[in-house]
Amino acid sequence: MPFDWYVYGLVALFGLAIGSFLNVLIYRLPREKNTVLGRSACPHCGHTIPIHWNIPLVSYLILGGKCRWCRGSISRRYPAVEIITALLFMLFLYRDGLSVRLVVDWFLSAALIAIFFIDWDFQIIPDKITLPGIIIGLLAALVVQPPGIVDALIGMVVGGGTLLVVAYAGQWLFKKEAMGGGDIKMAAMMGAFVGWQKILLVFFGGALFGMAVSLVWMAVSPKVRRERVIPFGPFLAMAAIAVIIYGDTIIRYYIVNFLRV
Repeated sequence: MPFDWYVYGLVALFGLAIGSFLNVLIYRLPREKNTVLGRSACPHCGHTIPIHWNIPLVSYLILGGKCRWCRGSISRRYPAVEIITALLFMLFLYRDGLSVRLVVDWFLSAALIAIFFIDWDFQIIPDKITLPGIIIGLLAALVVQPPGIVDALIGMVVGGGTLLVVAYAGQWLFKKEAMGGGDIKMAAMMGAFVGWQKILLVFFGGALFGMAVSLVWMAVSPKVRRERVIPFGPFLAMAAIAVIIYGDTIIRYYIVNFLRV
């Protein structure tokens, strides 16, 4: 839905601010630090960062990606997370307009961005994101259709249940953990938001993304086969965002072209 440029500008600023908060979650949640209290600090020298030097994206550009006090390099991930969040927020504004659906898509995409980077670095998916996410997804389904509450409940069961079966099967076949509990709860959360049809698309897309990235990475860096465990959560997050955007189109294409009688 088209809006005046200033509306997209305001949403971009809002997205940058949310992205900055996601950076806090990404850094603090896996380290079990308080995500609400406590000022931001340089990860190198520990100097507390004043508010006027903690403006999303702008401060990073002005300081040239370095701490103002110790000149240590600040990861490019910080502005990347902020930009990705702002772009997705503007995209969903264009698609959803000013609606409850927009707020739901903003919340889910923000949660998936945080999960992507936390799981990539630490191979964990925090319950503090997924468990409230399941509840919010089901509550959202009461007022947003699709999926609707019935489809959301089925999606939650199909999402979590499918990976739970995979986890038990992997444990039985390979005598080691094949799927973490965080992935199971993440799948249940996504199923509650998108419904059972789209959660199946998420699994398919996640497998494709994971296979493609893993093959390329292992070809470029052979040591990864021995030294790096590649988590599944980031690929599920990538697939989920793709399905949020293109899921309806994919399902319609499949019905028209493959289910015609």
